[in-house]
Formats: sequence, structure tokens, C-alpha cells
Amino acid sequence: MIVNNRGQALGTMDKMAAHRSGTLHRAFSVFIFNGKGQLLLQQRAFDKYHSGGLWTNTCCSHPRLGEMTLDAAHRRLQEEMGMDCELTELFQFSYRHEFDNGLIEHEYDHVFMGITDELPLPDPAEVASFRYMDNVLLGFEISENPDEFTAWFKICLEKVLEIYYQIV
Repeated sequence: MIVNNRGQALGTMDKMAAHRSGTLHRAFSVFIFNGKGQLLLQQRAFDKYHSGGLWTNTCCSHPRLGEMTLDAAHRRLQEEMGMDCELTELFQFSYRHEFDNGLIEHEYDHVFMGITDELPLPDPAEVASFRYMDNVLLGFEISENPDEFTAWFKICLEKVLEIYYQIV
């Protein structure tokens, strides 16, 4: 779904066409915490069309045509990580990032959060690995190895953690 800078729908475009042209489109990112306050990270499958092998938030994707963003977040959480829980939308943000392979992420991203101790059963076609990380250690690791994490994750993580600590 192509959107304007306020997230209002303007039309449709194939996902890969949007990523080739850099057209602003709707996306979502899901952040799952466990009862200990650790964030569930996934390492993207190495053969993803961009950011393969990088560590990122629990899951992310794009809604299908006519699909509500919250429903899409639940669907992809199940498809990618084999789990589901109650999700709350925290905020939205836009970002633009150009990749070495010529693709451009220009997304209006809806950020969701959930808390569960359910263990993931990831789809190996989507996820190379996963781990739970303490937020202090995660911050240190990002500062030491920023190229091992996705662009969108590094952009919105601080705000996610700020809201998380206000909620719990």
C-alpha cells in the first residue's frame, strides 16, 4: 500500500516495485519482550532480498491489500516466529534507507509490542536464528557492531524501549 507522509493510503504497488523505486509504503515492525524484559531478536535468513543475516526486531513485513495492519502483524508473527500474543501499536515513523543491491526501503512503519514467555518456533526460510537480549547488553552490542543490525531496528529501538519502560 502506497501512503503519504501521514500514513494515508494513496494506492497500491507491488512490494518489489516499491523497493526498487523508493516509493513510500506501509510496513510494520513487531517487538516481543519476555517476562524478564528481554527483547526477542531474529537474525534474518541469509537469502532475504535485503538485510540477509542481520539481527533485527522480532518480525516485520507489509500488510496485504485490504488487511488491517494489526492483523498483518499477528499473521507475520505466526508465519515467521511460530508464535502469537496480544499486540499494542506504540507509534509510527517513516524512514528511508538505500541498500548496496540498489533496493530502497522507504516505509511508513507501524510499530507493535507484545509481552509473552511463549517460545518461538521460527520458519527457517525466514529466520536464520533468534535470541533474547537484555536491553543494556543489546545497546552495547549495537554500538560495537552496528553493521550487524538492520537500519529500521536501529532507528526505532530507543523509542520502543522508552515506551516499554513506561508501560511495565
